[in-house]
Amino acid sequence: MTGSSPPQDAPASAAHWREAVLALSSLLLIGLALVHGMAGDWVQSFPALSIGVGLLMYSWTARRRRRGELLRALRLKRNP
Repeated sequence: MTGSSPPQDAPASAAHWREAVLALSSLLLIGLALVHGMAGDWVQSFPALSIGVGLLMYSWTARRRRRGELLRALRLKRNP
């Protein structure tokens, strides 16, 4: 086998890539819903708008959870 091996932090970089795609897709869905809604089809743009807002809310809660876990780990490390 002559190919190079994947980097050791491949899962971490894949997670960052997935988070970036989710963030961009949520903004694109919301933008699409707003543009489509301006054309007069608010009913048809509602699914894209709700999915985009849902992705943003998921991203926000996941970020808060990760920061909370990091803060707890730092407090435990500092005060054993």
